[in-house]
Amino acid sequence: MRMESFQLLVARLRYKHLLMLSTLGKVGNLHQTAVVMHMSQPAATRMLSEIERVFACQLFERMAKGMRPTKVGEMLVEFADNALTRLDRCAEEVHRYQLGGRGQLTVGAIMGAAPDLVAQAIIEMKRQRPMLQIRLMGETSDQLVALLEQGKVDIAIARYATSIQHNQFDFEPLGNENMVTVVRRGHPLTDAPLPPLEQLLEHWPWILQPLTTPARQALEKELEMEGLMSPRDIIECGSIFAALQLVQKSDALLVMAESVLRDHLNIGLIEMLPLNLGRTLSPFGLLTRKDTFYGEPVTGFCDILRRNAVQWE
Repeated sequence: MRMESFQLLVARLRYKHLLMLSTLGKVGNLHQTAVVMHMSQPAATRMLSEIERVFACQLFERMAKGMRPTKVGEMLVEFADNALTRLDRCAEEVHRYQLGGRGQLTVGAIMGAAPDLVAQAIIEMKRQRPMLQIRLMGETSDQLVALLEQGKVDIAIARYATSIQHNQFDFEPLGNENMVTVVRRGHPLTDAPLPPLEQLLEHWPWILQPLTTPARQALEKELEMEGLMSPRDIIECGSIFAALQLVQKSDALLVMAESVLRDHLNIGLIEMLPLNLGRTLSPFGLLTRKDTFYGEPVTGFCDILRRNAVQWE
């Protein structure tokens, strides 16, 4: 099916069709879908048949227990999920405006950019537009890219999670994180000369970001270039709060952005080790969806980010 034809077919979908695809994709059962949509099962069956006639192919396979989407069905379920998310956000913003608000901005940011660059931009944006509701979501780059793709955030301050995502998103570099390695206060490694990195990887536990994150991938690449094995004992953790609790209550080494750890370092809860890891990590930047019109307040916030990024370097 040519792309133009597929887009014309998608344009024929109504709201209830989208809701049907999204719900059936989640529950995998036509009876439960009918209950959720407050219709009879025969009516739900007719609606699914109508959608399948539009696309002239089967969208769900009938299994012994329930239903599962075909390849084309998976494409349409994803499209329906994204479209419904954006419709819900649009309705919420219109409702807020009618109540006297001034719109909503949802920003996703990696942990290293949030404490300095993003926080300052939010403060400045609120100074300019006090009634604007701003929602900040802090996640890892791979999670933020997924949220951006789904329309759950307007923009993301992150990195590409895979090499082909430049086909979906535009990227403007803003800065980089200074990655540091820390341990708890009073850790045995702080009272003696630091062993070679190879021994640290072999004999000590490490707290690292998940393998899907650019920061972890950069670390693994550096170890590969040095001919070293990954740490033998790893706790994978994508939560800043959990990672800080773990490092303070164990003998593990934690690799994380210095901006995130700064307050804990300043008050002496953790100590930095003289290790140079994460040096190949690519810059983070402003990620936006291609071919998407962004009005205020998104464009205004992006302008603030760009201006502050120059001063932050």
